[in-house]
Amino acid sequence: MENFIVSARKYRPATFDMVVGQDSITNTLKNAIKRKHLTQAYLFCGPRGVGKTTCARIFAKTINCINLTDNAEACDKCESCLSFNTMRSFNIHELDAASNNKVEDIRSLNDQVRIPPQIGKYSIYIIDEVHMLSPSAFNAFLKTLEEPPAHAIFILATTEKHKIIPTILSRCQIFDFNRIRIEDIIGRLMYVAKNEAVTGEEEAFHIIAQKADGALRDALSIFDQIVSLSGKKITYKDVIENLNVLDYEYYFKSVDCTLNGDVSSLLMTYNEILEKGFDGHNFVSGLNSHLRDLLVSKDESTLRLLEATPSVKQRYLQQTARCPVDFLYKALEIGSNCDITYKNSKNPRLHVELSLIRVCRLISDVEAEPEKKNVMKDR
Repeated sequence: MENFIVSARKYRPATFDMVVGQDSITNTLKNAIKRKHLTQAYLFCGPRGVGKTTCARIFAKTINCINLTDNAEACDKCESCLSFNTMRSFNIHELDAASNNKVEDIRSLNDQVRIPPQIGKYSIYIIDEVHMLSPSAFNAFLKTLEEPPAHAIFILATTEKHKIIPTILSRCQIFDFNRIRIEDIIGRLMYVAKNEAVTGEEEAFHIIAQKADGALRDALSIFDQIVSLSGKKITYKDVIENLNVLDYEYYFKSVDCTLNGDVSSLLMTYNEILEKGFDGHNFVSGLNSHLRDLLVSKDESTLRLLEATPSVKQRYLQQTARCPVDFLYKALEIGSNCDITYKNSKNPRLHVELSLIRVCRLISDVEAEPEKKNVMKDR
């Protein structure tokens, strides 16, 4: 049986141009290689799954490439590139600081740094999860990091920059990696799906990208999980069922009920959500996000803040046209208070239902305000 390779590994970028969502960082690194402005230490920091270790490996490979392309990319043909691709390079060393965090490990590294490279000009040391080093290990590393041999370059990677001591930070060029945008994640998922002969609905990819929370690796792991369930065709329904995500139709339906002042239908919709096994707190949080999306859809200048597929975006525009701005402000205020006080409520269901009833009465209150003002003027 053929061994399965997870998409996050199979489609891991091999060049700077393939890295998703970190253009400013990759361009800076490429220019540093072009102009030969390489420093002795780099720190790549940011959330999980955004390409820190991947960029470190690409950077290390490109630095030692003998025949760089005009675009400052590795040629993938020279002996240095081939040895890296086949994982037999003696010039690029990776250390996991999570399991090698003692002072003895760093002392061993300090001794290893003195050995010059066999092929190429540099020996590159990639230290992942560097924040896990012990204080004594950090102190043992300081002098080597500040004044390494001319052939040594250190690339440190971490998800928790605040745990690294300032004396280490001051010796590194720091690159802050961003969370990857939903649009970029969707584009990558569609590329992977095409290569794997998988078809999928755009809304399905959008839900996967949202669930990944800016981490491309997480998105690809979810993609593999959905493919295991659905086969070669991914549908929106399969995704929300597998990821336990509440269908956005419930949010559109709930807002329609509030606009119509239909308390009975709104309470029955909430009951249906609970019967499906969804938590009331998640529904409140999701409804608040939906109201926020309706609010940003009100204005052309804020419409770009709405992260949705074109078809769903059109539905937001249609529904927000029926929503007075004052209604959205007050509904968000009620929803936010419900979210904050939910955990302290002794009867969570009643707590949410009372908030929904208050939102349902907002329209009549908004419409009644001009009449009250006219009455006051007449008096």
